[in-house]
Amino acid sequence: MGELVIAVGNPFGFVGAMTTGVVHALGPMRRLGPRNWIQAAVQLAPGNSGGPLANAQGQVVGVNTMIAGGVALAIPSNAVRRLLERGSSAPRLGVTVQSVRVRVAGKTRPGLLLMHVEKGSVADSASLLLGDILIGVGSAIPATLDWFEQALNSSGDGVLRLHFLRGDRSTIRTVAVAVERPQSVAA
Repeated sequence: MGELVIAVGNPFGFVGAMTTGVVHALGPMRRLGPRNWIQAAVQLAPGNSGGPLANAQGQVVGVNTMIAGGVALAIPSNAVRRLLERGSSAPRLGVTVQSVRVRVAGKTRPGLLLMHVEKGSVADSASLLLGDILIGVGSAIPATLDWFEQALNSSGDGVLRLHFLRGDRSTIRTVAVAVERPQSVAA
């Protein structure tokens, strides 16, 4: 900890802006599930998300993501590398999600807000809608991004039972979806 880092991005439309700071910790962040985060004292703003977080040697160590609890969070570059290595062999639901906290049955817990549902995707065919909040898969709760990724990858028979909230969020709904696994392409 204490490593000097540089965040590059386009905050508020200022192209190629840089800011420096120091890494405070590497590990999970309370209320954000088990995912490891690079936690740094770096000034991030809208437009920094998706930009690189580099060390003093210019090596990309993470991807800037958000501010939580006054701390800048970045996804470690090794986690991004694993995602890219899986590439097109990873199962696809066809959604873009954002982690949220939601009140269900009197308890606040994590969920995944559907920010985009791809037309013609598995999620679209299952009638999932923009604004739905995923709160569980099968018997597993809570719904964090890491947990959801694991559920997708471990769906042996390719069928997932998704639990979600819609509208007034008073009723938990369930839908079974057949997870789309891209075909391997022989070289």
